[in-house]
Amino acid sequence: MKIDRELLHKTAHLARLHFREEDAEPMMQSMSEILDWVESLNALDTEGVEPLTHMSFEENAMREDGKHVPLNQEAALKLAPKPDGEFFRVPRVLD
Repeated sequence: MKIDRELLHKTAHLARLHFREEDAEPMMQSMSEILDWVESLNALDTEGVEPLTHMSFEENAMREDGKHVPLNQEAALKLAPKPDGEFFRVPRVLD
């Protein structure tokens, strides 16, 4: 597929890409080569091939949800390395 300058600029606008005008010609050539390669995939026989929804058949190991009593403020503060009254004291992140 031949990419012209108008399609290049439209695609760049949609993708929020900015490029120098002297880079337009090589970019159009690269995009044309990519689209030609993708088009060549249409020639493949995919009859009977199930589409993939994921690249891996692995599944997450999930635990059962269950009721539990959450920590109250007092119990949580006892576990903190540096409690400060009713709050957790943490190192400063911003100056």
